[in-house]
Amino acid sequence: MELFRSVNVDWLGKKWYFLAFSLIFSVSGIIAMAMHWKTIGSPVPLGVDFRGGTQVEVQFKQPPDIEKIRQATAAAGIRDASIVNYDTPSHQEVLISLPEQHVESSLDTGRQQIEEALRAKFGDNSFEIRNVSVVGPTVGKQLEKQATLATLYSLLGMLIYLWFRFQLIYGVAAVVACFHDTLITVGFFAIFNKEITLTVIAAILTLVGYSMNDTIVVFDRIRENLRLSRRESLPDVVNRSINQTLSRTVLTSGLTFLTVLSLFVFGGPVLRGFSFALVVGILIGTYSSIAIAAPMLVAWQQWRAGSGRAAALPAAKRSRV
Repeated sequence: MELFRSVNVDWLGKKWYFLAFSLIFSVSGIIAMAMHWKTIGSPVPLGVDFRGGTQVEVQFKQPPDIEKIRQATAAAGIRDASIVNYDTPSHQEVLISLPEQHVESSLDTGRQQIEEALRAKFGDNSFEIRNVSVVGPTVGKQLEKQATLATLYSLLGMLIYLWFRFQLIYGVAAVVACFHDTLITVGFFAIFNKEITLTVIAAILTLVGYSMNDTIVVFDRIRENLRLSRRESLPDVVNRSINQTLSRTVLTSGLTFLTVLSLFVFGGPVLRGFSFALVVGILIGTYSSIAIAAPMLVAWQQWRAGSGRAAALPAAKRSRV
């Protein structure tokens, strides 16, 4: 199925617009992260997974009133508690997250704090505590470190793969594009004051792979066209390659975006961070394959030509029948 035929868009001619777009969102995210660092000591709000604390799942017999629950925890001396509807509204469940400083060392402590606060506000037999989980501050720091390393190792592994599969400049361009995607996605979390949790890290790693796959498709077409059109300039080859893969990009990215958008709208607050990261990441990842990664190849060639070095990128080898 082909959505676009005979597309002839000069993508590289719009590179300065793309650069301005990326700078606006990147700088905005960095400013937001700097402000969070100044106020909370972290570039983005961290979930209980990383900062430590207790999560309590409570099921009410009547539809829960989040504001009254917040009043109950505040009256019990529990500040900064995160209270959201859990699962589907018909289940009448609430997830209460307590910061680490309100929890001494055990599951029973957090359970008792929440249970006493809710009983004082709503009375006995009006709710049931379904599950309690605790993450200590030491474990949270370890998870934070491991999440950062997982992201960096994934980028390094992709750089090495593309180095051998194509050439080092292809790998560098793809990794820069993925870093660009990650920075803007995390920046959106800082701008909208959304917490980073382990599920969000999983989403970020997913979008890194998604963005890399989309970039490789464009790169592979560029390399193939370089073999078929050796006398054509690299900017023309890059533009033609992007236009040739545009239908595939729109179809795959569009369908995936609709799926994660549905997850964001109907998935509930528990999956909201995960789906939000994918919604932003898929849009930015698709954009960066066209507007960041491919223009880097042309910029590299122009720099090589300006310095008097060989400027040609490697073309694909002929397949043997």
